Amino acid sequence: MGFKYIFEMINKVGISLLVVCFSLPAMAQEVGLQLYSLRNQFKEDVKGTLDLIETWGITKLEGGGTYGMAMTDFKKELGTRNMNVVSVGAGYDDLREGNYEKIISNAKAFGAKYVMCAWISHESNMFDLEKTKEATMVFNKAGEVLKEAGLTLAYHAHGYEFKPYRDGTLFDYMAKNAKHFAFEMDVYWVHQGGEDPLALLNRYPKKFVLLHLKDMEKGTPINQTGHADVETNVVLGAGAVDIAGVVKQSKELGVVKYMFIEDECSRVVQQVPLSLSYLEGLD
Repeated sequence: MGFKYIFEMINKVGISLLVVCFSLPAMAQEVGLQLYSLRNQFKEDVKGTLDLIETWGITKLEGGGTYGMAMTDFKKELGTRNMNVVSVGAGYDDLREGNYEKIISNAKAFGAKYVMCAWISHESNMFDLEKTKEATMVFNKAGEVLKEAGLTLAYHAHGYEFKPYRDGTLFDYMAKNAKHFAFEMDVYWVHQGGEDPLALLNRYPKKFVLLHLKDMEKGTPINQTGHADVETNVVLGAGAVDIAGVVKQSKELGVVKYMFIEDECSRVVQQVPLSLSYLEGLD
């Protein structure tokens, strides 16, 4: 499908896609894409989806899989498009069970520098202090091993970590006891959990090394389950999250290495170019 796929997408998105493509070269090195955003497109056409990302001017990626391709073939496809997977995912159970060789091998195969964990295994609505302490211990132990391999482990909070604990939240316990791991802030899930992403960034200015830029439709109910309707993902700057404030402060702090757009909704192909255009306008 390849180029035919791209042109079909361009026809759907319109001129805004072309504007972004030709006006974003500098920002492409700072803003990347979480490949989960295009999970459905990858199922249909791996090369065509990579072509689409290339038209957006994006070269920095967060992923971890090869979508059925051999690693050598997938990396070749990335190379021809000047793309790099700089961050890969790792499952909590693998980290807890000490499957470090598997995790390190995958990260090294991609040439990634970051390993992110996006979910702590727990029964529904049963995330508590005991689980927080367990996860902090798991991340510290794994983070120390990964650090020796030249990798940085980052935990991606999902909203349930912001349940009250003493004079703060369970996340505060985790952040204050994080000795060998860092964090990836998904601004959508932080907001969904009832926390202010900008305030959290300022409270822990050295803890966040990665960001997921994802905006939430205004009026979306707040909860701490870690689950929400993906169709509430909207174009950056159009929702309830202070995207501009977070991006500005992230740049000023100089600790965040990559900001990945993650858009999980069915309109992702139309929305990503608009989100890129919004971010470009912030400069």
